[in-house]
Amino acid sequence: MKFDYIIVGAGSAGCVLANRLTACGKYSVLLLEAGGSDRSLIISMPSALSYPMNTKRFNWGYTSEAEPYLDHRKLNCPRGRVLGGTSSINGMAFVRGHACDFDEWEKLGAEGWGYQDCLPYFKRMEQWQGGADEYRGSSGPLGVGLGNNMRLNPLYEAFIHAGIEAGYPRTDDYNGREQEGFGPMQMTVDKGFRASTSRAYLRPALNRSNLTVCKNTQVNRIVFEGKKAVGVEIQSGRKSRNVGFKRELILSAGSIGSPHLLQLSGIGQRETLKQAGIETLHELPGVGENLQDHLEIYFQYECKVPISLNAKLNQFNKALIGLQWLCFKTGLGSTNHFEACAFIRSQAEQKWPDIQYHFLPAAMSYDGKVAIKGHGYQVHVGPNKPKSRGFVRAKSANSSEQPEIRFNYLKDEEDVKVWRRVIRLTREILEQPALEQYRGKEIQPGSSIQSDEEVDAWVRQHAESAYHPSCTCKIGSDSDPMAVLDSQCRVRGLQAIRVVDSSIFTTITNGNLNAPTIMAAEKAADMILGVSKDSREHHLGMDNPGGVIANAPLASS
Repeated sequence: MKFDYIIVGAGSAGCVLANRLTACGKYSVLLLEAGGSDRSLIISMPSALSYPMNTKRFNWGYTSEAEPYLDHRKLNCPRGRVLGGTSSINGMAFVRGHACDFDEWEKLGAEGWGYQDCLPYFKRMEQWQGGADEYRGSSGPLGVGLGNNMRLNPLYEAFIHAGIEAGYPRTDDYNGREQEGFGPMQMTVDKGFRASTSRAYLRPALNRSNLTVCKNTQVNRIVFEGKKAVGVEIQSGRKSRNVGFKRELILSAGSIGSPHLLQLSGIGQRETLKQAGIETLHELPGVGENLQDHLEIYFQYECKVPISLNAKLNQFNKALIGLQWLCFKTGLGSTNHFEACAFIRSQAEQKWPDIQYHFLPAAMSYDGKVAIKGHGYQVHVGPNKPKSRGFVRAKSANSSEQPEIRFNYLKDEEDVKVWRRVIRLTREILEQPALEQYRGKEIQPGSSIQSDEEVDAWVRQHAESAYHPSCTCKIGSDSDPMAVLDSQCRVRGLQAIRVVDSSIFTTITNGNLNAPTIMAAEKAADMILGVSKDSREHHLGMDNPGGVIANAPLASS
């Protein structure tokens, strides 16, 4: 059986593509996902966000190699292995990035990916609770809103006012006209549910007869005839088989999965493939290189007033929160708790913000396993435009063996200097009068961490990934030898194969990655279908009933 399109990975990009490519009814699409169903309470309930990320069946469980500039620590790199991909296990923060991020892409060779080219797709994808305007959309499939606890917990507004007292502006919509400043944070929560791409894009398309979804299906390699992709080798359980397509193969397996699959198929840096025991089919040195991520630390304080969420961590309160969410989809269960944030510049000459804050009215680890005794609050903070670059490289020809992942965090000396400014600027903000009535002891880094050497050492010991790997199959110009894709997301030197996910980014964006990944898939869908700007609205207005979903490769198609 041959489909018009095969999409590998039902994640933040793959679900979008599955919806858009089947909307007109002309083309048949096979969507392949290594994981299973996302219909789980711990995925659907926003405040349970730490559980799916720490559940084996939903997470690939990648780990970096010992990072040479972080005291040789190995860092977790969770990626979703479930319908919806990482949008089903992430923190649900909705951040488009700064306009200059996309203009930077274009300047570096991603022609047609400037901010003015991307803005219509950001608007098209979202159902923003604040309503449509010049920058925002209100009729898209993806529900985007604000939290519901900000008015109840004064710590959120105290953090925002502290930023204003420190001399920064307030912004009530950092995804609109002005990103820079302090204000409320937006999240992909819709009517109390996590708004993953599975819920927003895939489920509405499942009744289409031209869409087949195969869960629990691993793709081992791409099948080629010469330099033309013609199919994929898939495996479910112990059985493997080839499935072909008539038009194109689209890799949406993420910034780890997509370059790894290309390498397993003989596409990449010749030396990398040789060391993995893989014969080179097509030399493309940029595959898996240019890996970028955000590092962050938790700046924690004790809270003198007993109003933090630390009081809600006992089993009784968790049960009450869960019961309210189950019955009404409201309350503390319907938020990710990151309801205030900020974007600032690390220095005056910086053209656009490069430091991001998530504020949490509690003091605990991201996975919820470790919390302070008593009350506290924290900000997650880190630089958003690192200069250090890492890589993803296949270790062998075995698709079940995880690739070598090394981020090389803090390799570039400029990243080390920015972290010093991060620590000092954050202290300055958190010591403003607006937080005085709440502010207790600085738990971490701790008041003893002052000198450059002390800051450097503390960051090396405590910084963690913000879980934003990207840029490993970057779009670039013809003159860039490390460019993996052209501006249409086509793999250079090959036929009938594209990559569409966060690996295509030229540089990492200023913020969380789910929103720009969805935007990229929306834009790529038009490229794949050859839809012009003039015909876009007509194309998207069409639909098609009927549908197939399978648990094994083509089991019930």
